[in-house]
Amino acid sequence: MQPKALSASAALFLLAAFAAPAPAADITVVTSGAFTAAYLELAPQYERTTHNKVITEFGPSMGTTHNAIPVRLARGEAIDVVIMAAPALDDLIRQNKILPNSRVDLVQSSIAMAVKAGAPHPDISTLDALRRTLLAAKSIAYSDSASGVYLSTELFPKLGIADRIKAKSKKIEADPVGGVVATGEFEIGFQQVSELRPVKGIDIVGELPPGAQRVTHFAAGIPTTAKDPAAAKALIEWLASPAAYPAIEKSGLKPAGSR
Repeated sequence: MQPKALSASAALFLLAAFAAPAPAADITVVTSGAFTAAYLELAPQYERTTHNKVITEFGPSMGTTHNAIPVRLARGEAIDVVIMAAPALDDLIRQNKILPNSRVDLVQSSIAMAVKAGAPHPDISTLDALRRTLLAAKSIAYSDSASGVYLSTELFPKLGIADRIKAKSKKIEADPVGGVVATGEFEIGFQQVSELRPVKGIDIVGELPPGAQRVTHFAAGIPTTAKDPAAAKALIEWLASPAAYPAIEKSGLKPAGSR
């Protein structure tokens, strides 16, 4: 059962409980794409109530692009909070890039498929239907982060078509997959549903079917380079609280703490 949305007054009361003590802090956050839509709604709420300033940057959970979170931390960037795919965050914890015990799960995210707005919606309701759609597609785009890694290294081989679709498939680095689908550069594209929803010019056909779907947890953690770990912890606790649930659910994600 989904949790009931908090009333505006109740949400503000709960947010106030997470307000950091004076003086106000500057909190640098780097978030990956799946949580971006929810975060962009939540961060201003947090700033208004706590008077802390949230400095926001964006980057994928993995990969080797300049703005990828692991690359940023390897450069020693001073970041207070990272929000990223939990498996990638766990890797950074093992590398001593993230403070031990700072990980907090925020959301669960599913993968969806999109086509250009107005284009026919291929059948992906079953594993066999998805396989046929992938073989028939003229071109296929997927992300360079958690969903794309899963598709290219696990799902496509599982379906027995990895070699057959390799030449017409492309990993889209650092940019939204929906963008290249909207322009018609690629016929179909796959990414976390919360990353596809904000993109104009596409239709979301649906989420991957049972047997193909991979639900990914996205979590927050505090890097060892954090300037203000206490303020970072307060922000993370609020992002994981019921006050954040309405924005999270609106973006197509499921709060990790909901039932």
